[in-house]
Amino acid sequence: MSVQVEKLEKNMAKLTIEVPAEEVEKALQNAFLKNKNRISVPGFRKGKVPRQMIEKMYGPEIFYEDAVNEMIPDAYEKAADECGEDIVSSPVIDVTQIEKGKPFIFTAEVALKPDVKLGKYKGVEIDRVETAVTEEDVDAEINRERERNARNIEVTDRPVKDGDMTVLDFEGFVDGVAFEGGKGENYSLTIGSGAFIPGFEEQLIGAEIDKETEIHVTFPEDYQAEDLKGKDAVFKCTIREIREKELPELDDEFAGEVSEFDTLEEYKADVRAKLTETKEKEAKNLREEAVVEAIVKDSDMEIPEAMVETRQKQMVDEFMQSITMQGLTPEQYYQFTGASRERLIAQVKPQAEKRIRARLVLEAIAKAENITASEEDYEDELKVMAETYQMEVDKVREMLPEKNAAQIKEDIAVRKAAEFAVANAKEK
Repeated sequence: MSVQVEKLEKNMAKLTIEVPAEEVEKALQNAFLKNKNRISVPGFRKGKVPRQMIEKMYGPEIFYEDAVNEMIPDAYEKAADECGEDIVSSPVIDVTQIEKGKPFIFTAEVALKPDVKLGKYKGVEIDRVETAVTEEDVDAEINRERERNARNIEVTDRPVKDGDMTVLDFEGFVDGVAFEGGKGENYSLTIGSGAFIPGFEEQLIGAEIDKETEIHVTFPEDYQAEDLKGKDAVFKCTIREIREKELPELDDEFAGEVSEFDTLEEYKADVRAKLTETKEKEAKNLREEAVVEAIVKDSDMEIPEAMVETRQKQMVDEFMQSITMQGLTPEQYYQFTGASRERLIAQVKPQAEKRIRARLVLEAIAKAENITASEEDYEDELKVMAETYQMEVDKVREMLPEKNAAQIKEDIAVRKAAEFAVANAKEK
């Protein structure tokens, strides 16, 4: 196999890859073996037709597509390794020559990692990040804990008020005619949640149990149901149940129930300590983000569009993996949210560009300052991975391909470069 590299504009390159004729013949034979049971030739049983007979009747082109699909992945991967270029995008493939008895030739257009003209990265000035924890912060966190431990008490002696959890029956009418999807029974609705169209929940305030209440609303112009957009509607509603939250008293007993402490003061002190730790972590991330943004702004690089597109798709794939881990399929997610893969890819473009620029300047800083991952750094990373996957460190080390090990070390160096930049920054 041979590969030629042609540098294009805007950090793009075209690889011309040639696969020897003997490899083409192997791929064609594999394509024949894969398809022979599906090909019919008069006078032969399926699966028993000689390849030469099939090619004579249908032409050798019948096996080209499968042969090409078999050859490209392996040939491209080898070419990408051999060409010596730092490729940062998925390839755009174009077949140049596929013919029995001749080499297979195809091109792969790819993005190359751009050079970075690094700006000022030492002594960068950023706004001071506040880490102090106030009494209001502590009170708000404790009140959130009270909310989590609240009891839902049934109410029978008053009408609905804002914040109540209700159960209701309803039916909607447009011009006096009930419309599809406008009826519900024993429906749970928290007043003020914004779950229904604007104006609906507010009009339920004051409604009494088991008494019909009419709600007058107008569907938004961008409502999902085409036949209801902008229409005036009347909902006949009957409240069946009212419940309200009852927060626990803020005392030593509450502290003992929600924590390991016996007194409210001890619990408050622990909440303050944890909030301080959280704020300091958040401040660390905010400082790093501000420093990197400042360095990116002062640096110069030309990002190829293909590099951004590849990162966009990776980000959406990672998001979909997290959705799958929560028990939803991508199809279900798209159905529930009204989103699509194409729309998500478009939405993440600004973030993809931001991440690429940040990564590139940090790599440039690591190179400029000769920042590398030590063996101790690498071993520590393997230990973290071993704990995450509940495996022995040696087993993790054995399973990691050489490429992955190199990527881990590069990631460590990038993290150390970020720490270096923050350590050398100045807070205003």
